[in-house]
Amino acid sequence: MQYFQALTLGKKRVATSREYLNKLTNNRAMPALALRDTKSDIWEPVGEENLYAVVDESSGFVLTDTSGYIISICDKNGFTKALVQGIQKDQCDQIVEQFQKDNIPKFEGKVILPV
Repeated sequence: MQYFQALTLGKKRVATSREYLNKLTNNRAMPALALRDTKSDIWEPVGEENLYAVVDESSGFVLTDTSGYIISICDKNGFTKALVQGIQKDQCDQIVEQFQKDNIPKFEGKVILPV
């Protein structure tokens, strides 16, 4: 796939994921990765599927000086499409409960966050 085709499709997928996450987090979601890192010259957009992941910021993934959790919407390979940081435990539990109600599966693997 050509770079601009992959980027355009990836941006659409990021926007969809961010819009959903914004509904759950009072418009706090940030866009993340639109392209997969394939370690080659082949451009691929992030996947269409939406899974959620919860990352404890104390585990070394701190993006800011706020503590708490990072909520990520990622594809099946763990590439984060949208995220919210600085989520407290009670908020995190409520968001996870909503993911479960909406049949969003949990990602069980290494989450790839933007650098």
